[in-house]
Order: sequence, then structure tokens, then C-alpha cells
Amino acid sequence: MEILLLLVEKNGQLVTREQIIARVWGTDVFLDTDNSINGAIRKVRQVLKDDPEEPRFIQTITRKGYRFIAPVVEVDPEPKPVLSPPQSPVVEDSGADSSRAWWAILLGIVLVLLVVFSYFRWSQSRSQAAPSGQRTMLAVLPFENLTGDADQEYFSDGMTEEMISQLGSLDPTHIGVIARTSVMHYKHSPEKLQQIAHELGVQYVLEGSVRGDADKVRITAQLIQMRDQTHLWARQYDRETKDVLVLQSEIATEISDEIRSALGERKPIAPTLEPTLSPQAYEAYNLYLKGQYFWNKRTVAGFHEAINYFQQATAKDPSDARAYAGLAGAYTLIATYQGSPAEEFASRAHAAARRALQLDDSLPEAHAAFALIVQNHDYDWQTAEKEFKRAIELNPNYATGHHWYAEHLAWRGRFDEALRESERARQLDPLSLIIAADDGAILYYSRQYDRAIAQFNVVRELDPDFPRAAVIFSAYMQKGMFEEARAVIDKPGASPWQLSNMVYLCGRAGQPAKARQKLKELLELNQRQSVDPIVVAQAYVGMGNNDEAIAWLEKAYIQHSNNLTALNVEPVYDPLRGDPRFQNLLRRVGLGQ
Repeated sequence: MEILLLLVEKNGQLVTREQIIARVWGTDVFLDTDNSINGAIRKVRQVLKDDPEEPRFIQTITRKGYRFIAPVVEVDPEPKPVLSPPQSPVVEDSGADSSRAWWAILLGIVLVLLVVFSYFRWSQSRSQAAPSGQRTMLAVLPFENLTGDADQEYFSDGMTEEMISQLGSLDPTHIGVIARTSVMHYKHSPEKLQQIAHELGVQYVLEGSVRGDADKVRITAQLIQMRDQTHLWARQYDRETKDVLVLQSEIATEISDEIRSALGERKPIAPTLEPTLSPQAYEAYNLYLKGQYFWNKRTVAGFHEAINYFQQATAKDPSDARAYAGLAGAYTLIATYQGSPAEEFASRAHAAARRALQLDDSLPEAHAAFALIVQNHDYDWQTAEKEFKRAIELNPNYATGHHWYAEHLAWRGRFDEALRESERARQLDPLSLIIAADDGAILYYSRQYDRAIAQFNVVRELDPDFPRAAVIFSAYMQKGMFEEARAVIDKPGASPWQLSNMVYLCGRAGQPAKARQKLKELLELNQRQSVDPIVVAQAYVGMGNNDEAIAWLEKAYIQHSNNLTALNVEPVYDPLRGDPRFQNLLRRVGLGQ
């Protein structure tokens, strides 16, 4: 409401995100306000039934802020006609206009309150009781860093992630645990617990804090049942830092037992305590937490930092399986994020994943990372499926495992299974933009273009620049919505994919001269830097040059391009499917009949 009032007060003017932060939180706040602003704008639009693509009320000014564009009528703050009708039968036109405007505003407020109240009641009934046959859902909110040292943020974040992992694997039959991506949205958040529980659809919330120094750590935690906001369990632990893994396991076991007891199941779970760490092993664990902190940023720079810390961790403790699993995941993803040839990191990803599995075959992250590398680089679909399933079997609450397996199923054309798996990932990580965007990609691959566009728009409303949501361009293209597609890619810069998309668009839209010009720019760029050949292949498909398209796809195969995984289902390649050369390539990638 505060943001809506600010927008209305500055009707027709740009309201920057900085102005919103100053109005709502103040200028001295240090927290992740972007997600909070995005969520607030989304909720206002939901109530007003406003379309972000064709707004009637709130217009998004990309990378700048928002503008309220609906007509605004200023009225007397104390208009007499509101409470009683005018005594005189003659009413001046201006008074009548003011009265009607005020009544309209009052009616609007009543309608908004009714909608909000209805949503609240619906959300409350949805979140406060797990439906029959479904698991009870728990959210571990970000542990607060009370050390007074911002450099220790990684440790409190690591504690959060470790508790999610411990609880997720301890009793997956009865308890589902929301993934890290979604709960970190509420780090330093001003939102109340009840609202958080509603948005995540959970019945229990775990809050905690961490403080300490190099030798001692104090952890406090409390479990809250959201139905009546009862504090079911609260503890404070003072331990030596070398005992932190034992402490995490102990807390997870106690919480799980408490929830099972509340559900009427009295049989306690036997604790599976981690070992006490030696000083050297604890130092490696600390480096691992720092690596995870940067890995979770999902940026090229973050992956490089993560690799550095994971390597230090394995040097300190060569038996640290989790550090090797972290290395495997970072090596596997970095090539895709920075657009470099996959072979640069493939061998290192293979070696790290295999080492992690040798050290601890029970790590779901190691199995998932190994599945991803053998799928994306080796095109070994059978091994990948087995490893994805094993990761999920080890921890059914592992959202990333469900997410990556959903992609795997989609690329093999098993769309119904893929959408079910994607829904499981979404339930475990409801605020994850990448899971939501890849759900849209599955709909796109299955030729459900309208549903895909709607899903991508949901993501773009939350983050207009989220990279994966740019696949909406392809959905628009398949529907012949060329102007909408052009608006998605018509941005400053000339990245390989942007040039390829422009060639494809101009070729399909009957603009051959412009398509040739953009193709020339793309080929010149390929001379200056290494471009994934599949990027050039798509451009030639748009121009109707199937021979060149297949020739560049062959180059992509030789380089083991990650992007060939979608070859069987990507609509862009539909014009090539009748060509025996394309079918032969499909078989070599492991996707042929």
C-alpha cells in the first residue's frame, strides 16, 4: 500500500527504485530490497487485475522504476457529500464530479479490501493444514548473523543451507522442506511470519541465529507452528566450532521429532550424527561454506570465486566429498553461463564429480552434478537418468534434482513427466525464477506456446532481465508474433545470441537484406571470439539455408555443445526434421528413434 500511495502521489512521473526504498525502508537500510519491491508490485497488479505487458495502472520502466499511468482525480480531503446527501436539490457540476469521484474511490477501496481479505482467507486455509496424503511443509528462514561482522555472513547462510539439507533428507516421507532459493528471498525481510508462511505454503517455520568467534559458536533456533503461531520448540546451543556438524544433525533430529509428534506420530527418529571435525577439517568446511555462498549467486564471477574456495577446501581436506561435489557443479554450470566452449571445463567437472562419489556415494549433489555433466557433454542419457533418480532418491526434498530431471525428461520428449517433475521442484522452491522459467521452457518445447508465454511473463514481471525468460522470444516467433518478439531482443549490445535471434527474426519476417547484414555481424563476431556453433546454426535456419544450418550443427556436435541437448524438441529445428542428415545427428546425440 505504501508503494501504491507513492506511485499515485507522483502520477505520471517516474518513481525510481531508490525513491521506493527511501519511502518504505529508509536510506540506511542494507538488505535485498529488489525482490521485496518486485513482490509488492506483483501483488498490487494482481488486485488491480493489471497486465504488465499492456498496463492500465502501473507501467514498468526497465532498469529504472515504475510509473502510475491511470487518471487520478484529486478531491477535497473532507468532502461533505460522502456521509450525507446534499440538502439542496441543486448541485453544482464540480460538486457532483467530486462526489462521484469520492464514491468511486471509496468503492474501489472496499473492493480491494474484499479481494485482499478473500485472498488472505484462501491462503490461510491453504497453508495451515497439509491436505490428506501430502507432506507437511517446513521453511527454514535465513539464520541471522549476530556476530557483528558482515564477513561472517557466509557462515549464517551456510547454517541455513545445512539445516535445509539435514531436514530435507532426515524424514522426506513426512516432511517437505522449502529450498534455499525461496527462503533467501526473506533474508532481512520486513515481512511478517504469517505472510511468509502463506507465500511459501508451509505449516511450520524454523527461525534461528548464529553468533560466535573462531573457537565458540552460539546457535539459537525456534520452531513455530503457523496454524496458531505456537512456539513448539526452542533451544540455545553453545558449542565449539569443531562440533558444528554434530550440532546441525542434533537440531534437525529434534525438529523432525517435534513435527512428527505434532502430527500424532510418536516414534522418534534415530539421530545420524556427523563426526566432530578436526581443526584442519573444520577449516576445509569453512572454505566449503564460502564456496557455496558464491556458487549460489549464479553469476560467472560467483562461479570463479566458488571454484577458488572449493579448491582450497579440497587441498585442506582431500576427503571432503561435498567440496568436490561443489567443484563439479561449478565447473558444469560456468561454461553455460559465460558462453565458453564446454570442453574447457568438462574434464575437470567429470573428475570432481567422480571423486565426490568415490568419497561419499550418499551425496545427492554429487549424483546430480555427475548426471548433468554426462548429459550435457557426453550425451549419455541413460546414465544421466539413473543419476538424477538416485539424487532424488537420496533426498526427495532436493529441489535442484527435481528441476534438472524435469529438463532431462523434456529434452527426451516426455513432457507429461517433465511437467510433473517441474511442479515438484516448484513446490519445494516456489520463489525460484529459474525453476519457473524452465517450466515455461518445457511448455514451449511441448508446443504449448500460449501457456509458455504466460509463464514467461510471470517471471519477467518479477525480473524483466532474467536471462532464461528471454525464451519468450522463441514462443512469440513460433506464433508469428514478430513485433512482440522484436521487443524482447531489441536492446543495446550485440551478444552472439542477440545477433542470432535478429537474423532468425528478420529471415522469418521477410526482411532478407537486414537478415544478411546481421548474419555478417555474427560471423565477424565469431572470428573475434569463440561462439557456440549452434548459435550460428539457428541464424541459418531463420534464413531458410538448411545446408549451412546442418553444417554448423555438426560443428556443435564436434565441440560437444551443451545446447544440443534440446535438439529433439526445439521448434526452431522443425524445418530440418525431414532431412536424413538431421536424423543421423539426432541418433548420434542419443535422441533419435
